[in-house]
Amino acid sequence: MNLRTTNQREEEIVRTLFKTGGSCRVSFLANELGVTLETIRRNVRTLEKRGIVRKVHGGVHLLEDILEPPLESRLDKKVDAKEKLAKAVAETISNGDSVFLDIGSTTAYVAQALRDHSDLFVVTNSIFVAHTLATRNNNKLFMAGGELRPHDGGAFGVEAQNLIRRLNVRFAILSVGAVNAEQGFMLHDLQEANLAHIAMDRAQVRIVVADSEKLGKRAPVTLEEADRINLLFTDTQPAKDIRDMLSANDVDVVVVE
Repeated sequence: MNLRTTNQREEEIVRTLFKTGGSCRVSFLANELGVTLETIRRNVRTLEKRGIVRKVHGGVHLLEDILEPPLESRLDKKVDAKEKLAKAVAETISNGDSVFLDIGSTTAYVAQALRDHSDLFVVTNSIFVAHTLATRNNNKLFMAGGELRPHDGGAFGVEAQNLIRRLNVRFAILSVGAVNAEQGFMLHDLQEANLAHIAMDRAQVRIVVADSEKLGKRAPVTLEEADRINLLFTDTQPAKDIRDMLSANDVDVVVVE
């Protein structure tokens, strides 16, 4: 997978800016990340071209809040839309189906909408999804291993990747940070993108669930495989430029109003 829109250092720069309130000096970034001023300036120039930061005299300013808040706070946003989207996605899944669910807040609602399904084969790296669907209705659940991230309860790393590589599912249900006409589907960090890539490899049907707040926005990492997504579930008709991008990649849109 080629993630041309970011690298690990650029992601660290964005996260450091977020932690410092949205702006800081170039020298501070260099000290925090243990690299030279010129390295920081080079990464900042790349981020500026993508509209993620703005270079000011001696410093850097984050243009928009492109980092995800903790899962708990995201679960409380756009609840009605996420519940409707989750219900629509759950209706495409039958008892006995196999499904991968990632760590997104919208996929957490999908897990809740699947609580009355039975005999599901579930693969997830989300502790929330695991807690919701394990030990219910004769489900079989595989939880990806590794350290759980504190802000979203997601497992990443080699252990999680190895488990997902070994299992095959019919559906991969994925959340994204943004759906952009120029970049396609965008995520908030490289670990999420790497795991999404593997999950798509192991699934027959790949579904992205994104509420209208994600449409037309940006996130730091581009998932350069839009043509591998089969369905996008969203709660409003996307703008024409996004519809054109989806059509060019043969992605069907399901609008749940």
